[in-house]
Amino acid sequence: MRKRVLSGILASEETYLSHLEALLLPMKPLKAAATTSQPVLTAQQIETIFFKVPELYEIHKEFYDSLLPRVQQWSHHQCVGDLFQKQASQLGVYRAFVDNYELAVETAEKCCQANTQFAEISESLKVRSTKECKDLTAKYSLETLLYKPVDRVTRSTLVLHDLLKHTPTSHPDYPLLQDALRISQNFLSSINEESTPRRQSMTVKKGENRQLLKDGFMVELVEGSRKLRHVFLFTDLLLCAKLKKQIGGKSQQYDSKWYIPLSDLTFQTAEESEPLPIPQAPDEELDAIKIKISSLRSEIPRERRTIKGSKVMERLKKKLSEQESLLLLNSPYMPLRVHNRNGKSYIFLISSDYERAEWKEVIREQQKKCFKTFNLTSIELQMLTNSCLKLQTVHQLPLTVNKEEDESAGLYGFLNVIVHSASGLKQSLNLYCTLEVDSFGIFVNKAKTRVYRYTTEPKWNEEFEIELEGSQTLRLLCYEKSYNKAKMNKEDGESTDRIMGKGQIALDPPMLQGKDWQRTVIPMNGIEVKISMKFTSREFSLKRMTSRKPMGVFGVNISTVTKRERSKVPYIVRQCLEEIERRGMEEVGIYRVSGVATDIQALKTAFDTNNKDVSVMMSEMDVNAIAGTLKLYFRELPEPLFTDELYPNFAGGIALSDSVAKESCMLNLLLSLPETNLVTFLFLLDHLKRVAEKESVNKMSLHNLATVFGPTLLRPSEKDSKIPTNPTQPITMGDSWSLEVMSQVQVLLYFLQLETIPTPDSKRQSILFSTEV
Repeated sequence: MRKRVLSGILASEETYLSHLEALLLPMKPLKAAATTSQPVLTAQQIETIFFKVPELYEIHKEFYDSLLPRVQQWSHHQCVGDLFQKQASQLGVYRAFVDNYELAVETAEKCCQANTQFAEISESLKVRSTKECKDLTAKYSLETLLYKPVDRVTRSTLVLHDLLKHTPTSHPDYPLLQDALRISQNFLSSINEESTPRRQSMTVKKGENRQLLKDGFMVELVEGSRKLRHVFLFTDLLLCAKLKKQIGGKSQQYDSKWYIPLSDLTFQTAEESEPLPIPQAPDEELDAIKIKISSLRSEIPRERRTIKGSKVMERLKKKLSEQESLLLLNSPYMPLRVHNRNGKSYIFLISSDYERAEWKEVIREQQKKCFKTFNLTSIELQMLTNSCLKLQTVHQLPLTVNKEEDESAGLYGFLNVIVHSASGLKQSLNLYCTLEVDSFGIFVNKAKTRVYRYTTEPKWNEEFEIELEGSQTLRLLCYEKSYNKAKMNKEDGESTDRIMGKGQIALDPPMLQGKDWQRTVIPMNGIEVKISMKFTSREFSLKRMTSRKPMGVFGVNISTVTKRERSKVPYIVRQCLEEIERRGMEEVGIYRVSGVATDIQALKTAFDTNNKDVSVMMSEMDVNAIAGTLKLYFRELPEPLFTDELYPNFAGGIALSDSVAKESCMLNLLLSLPETNLVTFLFLLDHLKRVAEKESVNKMSLHNLATVFGPTLLRPSEKDSKIPTNPTQPITMGDSWSLEVMSQVQVLLYFLQLETIPTPDSKRQSILFSTEV
């Protein structure tokens, strides 16, 4: 083990020497030019920038040349302690280098600005490769290389600790290594005393060190572009960093982008800052990424069972990681604006209100303890950024590629949630709750209760049905409703509604596997919200069942209903669409946000029993319940609107790459539908296009609508579906299911995007007045 540690030290020394060599390389020609009539830099500037670098090179070259033969002629009696002791005694050179470091960097920056020739030289210093990778040459900036000695000396004690750990106390090296460690520790603590506490004492309570409170990956909006960042919240500052690309197997490193002392940090609202368009990837692009992710996810388990070795597997995992990172980068759209009182503003994009509130809360809480402003020197900032690698708690993006094989891939199916009531409020407020679940690692708002007016104990007792796609967590947020319309800002999802509390619960498959309701309490900031949950896995929830009430509407063949009503489009479809067109076209998330399940059931019963008061009931109900009733009607048809017979052809047609062939195939298939199915679909299609025209207000694009309605209109009956019927496999089928769903979405999206659908006059006429009664 001693030999292994020493071999590692040798390899590290060789790399370090190549960095120092790269620094020295331009020094000689620059010195020579300084004596001519056209100097690039003055002799004084060269001395300042490259101060003590030649001496450091000599110390480490001598150390390396002495250590190498001793390791090559290894025996367990071999002594190396004298070399480490000598090196430790020469740390005074590092003291001089560190004291000059800031001046060196500042001088280099000024010289780069003043002289383009020097700027070019300092941006691409070539570092020779080590013995292991002779063919590789890397380019580094002058600033990066100047930091190498600082980084080296701050890690000198770690090397000695490792060596001492594997050196017997009886070995002659032991006391020499202990002495070297003592000298190194004293040296480091003297540096730290001079650089950090004088500033930390201003911002952190006496006797406390700077500590990491929270970190995570976030998307920053920089000049209209999305950038992936790792954000670190310390006890006195917020640091935004970027993970450097790894070159030639080097360990990961962070680059600091900016920092704000907490005493100077404020959160800006949309009104306080300049309006800034948030670039959003088209839904089709995000959907294409999800298709690739699903395809790769289903390929990996298959590959794991073959005997092809790990190279194919690594390639698949790399592709999956790239696609998931892309999804993570392009999905968030909610802004979190942070502002430095002494300077710039920055914008992060976050996918859910829950996350945004979490960051704001923890920062505001810590700000109560921070009073004075400060500036970090460049060396302090570098040391802090370097420490991030060891301190980080979030090591990887929240992606499935990072999960262990036996980890749950989440739940697929439907989750029924009843939000019962809340208690623990100190004053009467207007309150409502929202529910978020994760899909593809990103949280989405799925449901919202009604506002319960002016009470300390709201009793909503509202039930929602939420579709799960590989979901692992349910989040619940409790808001106080603001009725100040002037302050509403629909543009970026920010409103003046105040979050009173938030909590989350893991969607644990064993807990939810039973058919009974599971009652639980979610605690949040002193408030407790009571909920009940029931999960139905996909293979049970998606069976199309024929109704046992032949005179009803739900679960009855569409042609039977239209014949009975003597109409071309079922009454339920016409009524629901009419009501939504009357007052739901500007409802945010119409068709996506769940309606209250009890209201939907009441409407279902009313339509099934031909209740004469159904139109009155609808006018008094939340518009999301009416949208939910319509979706439920199509979902419960015993045969889908696009029919079992034609479904495989639609799925094949959408996959055609030739656009002319695709249009011909898709239109012929559409016109092959039974007349009632076709007329009903075209009636619905016209309505959905009108909904999408209001996308700027209701946030429902054609793609969003296709995502909601595609599976509802196309999903075949159980016998024709590719979905496994074995209820013991609710998870493994997730990705093949996702691919099938996405194909269904693409079919509907295709028709939504066609400007006109040429249909025979007889069929188009019957749409205009969709009843013969």
